[in-house]
Amino acid sequence: MNELPDYYFRVRENGAVVFRVDSENRQKRIEMDQIAVVNVKKREIRPHGDRELTQADLDRIEAWMAERIALLAKRDIDDIHRAVDYLNTTTQWVQSNATDDQLEEVTDALLLAMHDLRTVLVRKKADRLTRDRGEE
Repeated sequence: MNELPDYYFRVRENGAVVFRVDSENRQKRIEMDQIAVVNVKKREIRPHGDRELTQADLDRIEAWMAERIALLAKRDIDDIHRAVDYLNTTTQWVQSNATDDQLEEVTDALLLAMHDLRTVLVRKKADRLTRDRGEE
């Protein structure tokens, strides 16, 4: 049988609830003792109640936070790549399959969203170019 990890992280929006896992008790039951709440966005670790976290607790929680931040960043960029695919699929649908009624339903929303996106992308690109020229 595989050994259980020492900690369990119940993921929630912006972080996790952290539990210490114990299966080495007399009843051989899995016990999970809440020890902290983590906010990934604020990079904050709050002990649960009046509990004091050990250095081992903090080390494991900080390692989990680093792993979680990397995973979320990877997911973000993957979502954007998927959005590019959706834009291409949408373009093909508009070109080949969309009816006039369907186009009437989505055209304004798509045009506004694309205009907004284009405006932000152009501004960000200009900012990067200006900054890069200033560094040379």
